[in-house]
Amino acid sequence: MFQLENAEWEKLINSLVKLGVLHSPKIIKVMLNLPRSKFLPADQQSYSDKDTPLPIGFGQIISAPNIVAMINEALHLEVGHKVLEIGAGSGWHAATMAELVASKDVPRSEWGHVYTVEIIQVLAEAARKNIMNTGYGDRVTIVNADGSNGYPEKAPFDRIVVTAAAREVPQPLLNQLKDKGIVMIPIGDLALFQKLVMLTRDDDGNIRQENLGEVAFVPLTGKYSES
Repeated sequence: MFQLENAEWEKLINSLVKLGVLHSPKIIKVMLNLPRSKFLPADQQSYSDKDTPLPIGFGQIISAPNIVAMINEALHLEVGHKVLEIGAGSGWHAATMAELVASKDVPRSEWGHVYTVEIIQVLAEAARKNIMNTGYGDRVTIVNADGSNGYPEKAPFDRIVVTAAAREVPQPLLNQLKDKGIVMIPIGDLALFQKLVMLTRDDDGNIRQENLGEVAFVPLTGKYSES
């Protein structure tokens, strides 16, 4: 359906479709047309089409494509959603979400936005450069700050995605979630594996929790990372 220059990346995405990780046509299109290589440092380019996490410096990683695909599918992102991501990393995941909430197929007045908070200044600067170089500067905002505190200046959010592990959900993030909103966060042992937990808030403020499976993320840092 989609013609790409990178046959290996197309092969990887098609394998995720066959495995059932990807099934939404709009997310398949985004993943096909936004290869991870655009957000990787030079020394990692040869691994860009492998389904594995990769180091990006300062003890941080860029997630494996299957993880980004699974999260984006579970979030049910729609045009107009305002998204908060904790842990910008390279900016790739934020860009994939921006394609879903601020699609150029609809008028700009209907766009949502992705705010992504990165505590490590050098990574925040690198992510900002990646976002600008790939044309997402009008749909993604990179913030250098403590993500465990969320981003109260732009709250509340329809979706909050935490790309680092915590023992429990930082309360500021729950405080910044809209009714019917979703928080996605790895919860568990910070040194080994965690459960990818999806929390959904109903109209009455009650939180429903669902376990999406075992994952391995780097630890969340910041003021509320141990709360």
